[in-house]
Amino acid sequence: MKTILVLLFLAAAGGGGWWFFSKNSDKAPEYQTVAVSEGAMSQVVTATGTLNPVVNVTVGSQISGYIQELHADFNSAVKAGQVVARLDPATYLATVHQMEGDLAQAQAAFELSKLTAKRKKELVAQNAAPQADLDSAFAALNQAQATVQIKEANLERARVDLERCTIRSPIDGTVISRSVDVGQTVAASLNAPVLFLIANDLTKMQIDSNVAEADIGAVEDKQEVEFTVDAFPYQTFRGTVAQVRNAATTVQNVVTYNVVVSVDNPELKLKPGMTANVSVIVARRDNAVKIPNAALRFRPPEETPANGAPASTAGSGPRPPGAERPGGGGGGARPGGPRGERKVYVLAPGAAKPEPVAVKLGINDGLTTEVLEGLKTGDAVVTGLKAPIAARPASSSNPLTGGSGMPRR
Repeated sequence: MKTILVLLFLAAAGGGGWWFFSKNSDKAPEYQTVAVSEGAMSQVVTATGTLNPVVNVTVGSQISGYIQELHADFNSAVKAGQVVARLDPATYLATVHQMEGDLAQAQAAFELSKLTAKRKKELVAQNAAPQADLDSAFAALNQAQATVQIKEANLERARVDLERCTIRSPIDGTVISRSVDVGQTVAASLNAPVLFLIANDLTKMQIDSNVAEADIGAVEDKQEVEFTVDAFPYQTFRGTVAQVRNAATTVQNVVTYNVVVSVDNPELKLKPGMTANVSVIVARRDNAVKIPNAALRFRPPEETPANGAPASTAGSGPRPPGAERPGGGGGGARPGGPRGERKVYVLAPGAAKPEPVAVKLGINDGLTTEVLEGLKTGDAVVTGLKAPIAARPASSSNPLTGGSGMPRR
């Protein structure tokens, strides 16, 4: 008797499960829809860059010696011509004194040569000396004069080296870095050693950003730029494209171009060397008719690819230009260029099945895409299915037995 009751219970459970899944499998799919909206949107090209002063001057030393004095430090404000450091001048001062002595000796020799030439000239005029002696006297005079000029040049060079012991700021600005300390020896051989790095004006800065070659065609001078830095993650700064440089940089077969962004920094929040996440606004619409990008990827179940990809994410056609690119970088049709044509599905009020509609696309911001033709505000576009269609259970499957044919304990 107990065995009969168990068999009846299993038969009833199996029949109920079969009826439940058969009913659900025949149920029409339910669609997720989003109303076509209208509003402002912008298309951007994203890049990363580094903040730098507009004018950045490296102050070095043209002569060798050890640092005797420092008159500037990190973050010091300096003026053009202000003394920022001094090298020990003892060696160069001695050279100046030596050159002064050499010059005095040469001048004395020159005066003697002048007197000798004058006497020889008088003797030749009285026929008391041969003409050759006069010629030799004038040659010695010219040599003495040339020696004076050489000694004057040597003295001038020695004085210049002595003057270079005093390091002065070439511009008005702020000291960004200092590379030496008092007592440190600097050796100027082939390259001038760097002592200071001075920025001209930190209230005016620039971002040197690297834009990919696929996006550089949309970037132009005077376009608006928004960017963030890690130091202020919740604050958006603004700038303007100042220059798009033609010199390409290739790293591991990736070609980028330097886009210089001009930035105002009145509060001095931005510091040299900060990494900036840049968004160049290449197109903007104030009243754009737009749809979510998911509507462009949706395909009905009957159009789902044979590999079984989900209908809400698998697309049978090419993606809209830039729809999957982070931040909308380079996405959408270029301003003034050809517009993309795609197909979306619209669910009319009371309809059970969506209908395809051909649309012409404009720009996109990575989340939504502008519709130029084909839709109007308020149309319900399909973005996906609310729930996947349940597959019909196999004959050996039973929700109570777990498919093994044995009741669960």
